Amino acid sequence: MTTKQENEEKNKEVESKFQQWLNKNDIPYWYIQQDISTFSPALKKYMTKRPDFMILIPHVGFILVDVEYKAPAEKYDDFQIGTAETEQYCNLQNYFNLQVWYVFANERDHYKTWHWIPVSKVLEIAKKEKKIFDSSHGSYCSISMDKFIQVSHSSGNMGSLFMEIPKFY
Repeated sequence: MTTKQENEEKNKEVESKFQQWLNKNDIPYWYIQQDISTFSPALKKYMTKRPDFMILIPHVGFILVDVEYKAPAEKYDDFQIGTAETEQYCNLQNYFNLQVWYVFANERDHYKTWHWIPVSKVLEIAKKEKKIFDSSHGSYCSISMDKFIQVSHSSGNMGSLFMEIPKFY
């Protein structure tokens, strides 16, 4: 079992590696500072959470991304995603008409594969497949890795992400 501090360190490492990947591939972004003074108190009434990056897509707009260290469950190739956090990102998406995605990476893949999924699809898939569970740490959704779009570090851009988006609809 990892400690909260170890998880925070791994999340920072993943964010750093993601930022390096964005820079290497000339993908424009804004990093969203996570300290408390950069979060509007007015957003609290909307029960939202703040993502890590705003990825800018020329002539289209942007997507908000929460980048996390997350390894699949040991027994199954599923990611376990907190329901409360997902609901907060869905609130951000729904109240403000913003596209919010999760991006996961881990040591198993040597941080060379990014697993992408829209936050709204996490709850949708989990409800449909009856894969919402309770634990001592709270409720979570168990989502199979094959439900994610995998973008490899070597692919060089986000083209594969955009080509596979129809799988969600």
